[in-house]
Amino acid sequence: MKQNAKAKIGVFGIGLAAYWPQFAGLKERLEGYQRTVEQRISEWATVVSGGLVDDASAAQRTGDALAQAGVDLVFCYVGTYSTSSQVLPVVQRAKAPVVILNLQPRAALDYLHTDTAEWLANCCACCVPEISCAFARAGIRFQVVTGMLEPEPDVREPWESAWAEIEQWCRAASVVHALKNSRIGFLGHTYPGMLDMYSDFTLHHAELGTHIEVLEMCDLDERVQAVSEADVRRKEGEILGVFDISEDSPSDPLAKKPTAEELATACRVAAGLDKLVSDFTLGGLSYYYRGLNGNRYEQLGASLTLGCSMLTARGIPCSGEGDLKNCQAMKIMDLLGAGGSFTEFYALDFREGFILMGHDGPFHLRIAEGRPVLRGLALYHGKRGYGVGVEASVRKGPVTILGLTQSPGGRLRLLTAEGESLEGDRLRIGNTNSRIRFALPPGDFFNAWCAEGPTHHCALGVGHIARSIEKISALLEMELKVIGKQQA
Repeated sequence: MKQNAKAKIGVFGIGLAAYWPQFAGLKERLEGYQRTVEQRISEWATVVSGGLVDDASAAQRTGDALAQAGVDLVFCYVGTYSTSSQVLPVVQRAKAPVVILNLQPRAALDYLHTDTAEWLANCCACCVPEISCAFARAGIRFQVVTGMLEPEPDVREPWESAWAEIEQWCRAASVVHALKNSRIGFLGHTYPGMLDMYSDFTLHHAELGTHIEVLEMCDLDERVQAVSEADVRRKEGEILGVFDISEDSPSDPLAKKPTAEELATACRVAAGLDKLVSDFTLGGLSYYYRGLNGNRYEQLGASLTLGCSMLTARGIPCSGEGDLKNCQAMKIMDLLGAGGSFTEFYALDFREGFILMGHDGPFHLRIAEGRPVLRGLALYHGKRGYGVGVEASVRKGPVTILGLTQSPGGRLRLLTAEGESLEGDRLRIGNTNSRIRFALPPGDFFNAWCAEGPTHHCALGVGHIARSIEKISALLEMELKVIGKQQA
């Protein structure tokens, strides 16, 4: 999977200056713990250290420094007791989301042999309620991670779970950082009449920070016309290294072995798409164009699925039918390393208890089960033109779907669910399709999903990543609904 740039995360420790002359070595011990925290976090993010903050003046200086560094997230590492007045200014001035790290050095105190100094080196929990109160009264959203700094031979779970959650926060911050620095192209227009997919471009700028680049079909046409025969041959070699070429479908007379002309056209358009993405520095593409009476733009619009599947596999998600919101969902999934394929609900199987999900493309090729197949399509249902379609199924095992929709008030909101991709027969119609079983029975799940007012598309990815999505929603301050229970 394409890896996104790491987030920039500020880390500051806290303690009480009054302790240092009273307990020799305590400050140095806590600074050592903080170095451990920062070294571990640096595996997943770029760390900006705020040092150990032990009075209100230092808090102001640290907050200003973190703001100047432009951090995406702040971790407050609680080393020992600290007054909240020397914590709040850091976060107020840094102007970034905050997570409190309550990481106890030891699993338990040796109660009969522990003096005051040793207790203070382990009393992380003491001031966390106080800090939480200060943040809540100041209107600052915050999260708390509680566990152990290091594992002990007989106690590992609090260390494992805490650091797994910290890693998720780091990766979520990297996703949000990437979204805020992405450029998504909008080519053509939304499929006419699909009211669920109409998007306010300003809303995407405002809530996700993503730049929306409005493109014309002539932008693509110009680049496709400039593609050389050598470019077409190179692209064909690349595509044949990924796909199997189908014979005629045994079940659908519309799905045939693709002709040499259809393949050449799809390869030419794919090469033109590469140039479009490069020229406009795109990190994603939402597209649709109807065309008319076989004109050039109709031919271009009918030839995008293959090239857009190739781009999606490169970490440049492409969302058909002009669904910009789903392009953002696909981008989030890809940045999490889960893939993120353009998907909708196909049918409910009440006999075997799953939902068939897929689309006529594009597909995220890196999460396919086996080699995807190219089929020729005599027509695209509900669309103009003909050409080649991508037929594939998502990898078997745990999966997650993610949708981006809007509330009645107009705010963007996320919708997700975890499930499992199953073995079994699939449609041979030149479309992607996968058998997905969720925690709820098909009918109950479908009703619960629809009750949230979703768009009819979603992004399908591999792995169970709802907890990471929860953290992304928190960082974006965006509503999230998780459908069903998290599966083991």
